[in-house]
Amino acid sequence: MGATRDPLAGRHRALSSAIAPVRWEHDRLVLLDQRLLPGQELERVYGRWEDVADAIRTLAVRGAPAIGVAAAFGLVLAARTSGATTVDGLIADLEVARKGLAATRPTAINLFWALDRMWRTAEALRDRPLEEARARLLGEAQAILDEDLAANRALGDHGAALVPPKARILTHCNAGALATAGYGTALGVVRSAHAQGKVALLWVDETRPVMQGSRLTAWECVREGIPHRLIADVVAASLMGRGQVDLVVTGADRIAANGDTANKIGTYALAVLASHHGVPFYVAAPFSTIDSALASGTQIPIEERDALEVRRVGTHLTAPETSPVFNPAFDVTPAALISAIITERGVFRAPYRF
Repeated sequence: MGATRDPLAGRHRALSSAIAPVRWEHDRLVLLDQRLLPGQELERVYGRWEDVADAIRTLAVRGAPAIGVAAAFGLVLAARTSGATTVDGLIADLEVARKGLAATRPTAINLFWALDRMWRTAEALRDRPLEEARARLLGEAQAILDEDLAANRALGDHGAALVPPKARILTHCNAGALATAGYGTALGVVRSAHAQGKVALLWVDETRPVMQGSRLTAWECVREGIPHRLIADVVAASLMGRGQVDLVVTGADRIAANGDTANKIGTYALAVLASHHGVPFYVAAPFSTIDSALASGTQIPIEERDALEVRRVGTHLTAPETSPVFNPAFDVTPAALISAIITERGVFRAPYRF
């Protein structure tokens, strides 16, 4: 992995009770390597934007808001390592980094939103001294991180108001602290509701093929003391049929203007099941996840990932190596199946007017 070239690239530390998957420290970007969880808690330190791009591409950092934050700091690193002697030269180097970071993953709109925000900041600095430009870029990236934390806490509180007492909640994939700057979207709703004493049980889908539910969401629940039970993805229908799910809450990687929502593969199936069983289905995401330029979910690009993610569980082969594989990372849930979309600006219901 590219980042291992940095002498500070891998290190263990006793993590605090607050999960901080993305942070800036000593002029470097520090990421908690999510590929190794839950077995190993290892932070990696990044000094080059190219290595941050690799971390995004290979899922060392994942989750739409976290990817956006990491990409913003990737541009900070590009500015710091640039040999340019003028701001115009610096911006030319930033353009290379921006294109490289944007090419990592196509579905999560937060990646492009953060890069565009950083780019606008850079463009406004053309007549400023070089070091001021570098400092302002760092300040903007830190603001993106801080704002994400605040947004997630606010949407968590908005969402908690929708949670009934003694709720049994079902969630899919990982939309927790690990997927954000440190609090969570869907799991942020659960965190806030848990703090209010409303959560009887969180059902955690394992979320094949990369197992973000079992590896990451369950890990967060153990750390936070959230009552939970891990299930295979195929159990969800049975639970709803038995009346053991009071609501479903998931995150989102991109929300179209009409409310259609792209999220981890399998989310659409859960929404269909919830609709059939009369279970409220909520989406929780920061407002930056809304892509008002897209009229509907049919326009959302869907990433297809490596076939090995399906043929293997970890390093163990579970299918013939020659079997063809279709491995979309996301699917799109139609707005008609969504009870409400929870953001830091409040709760939105159809017809959606963001």
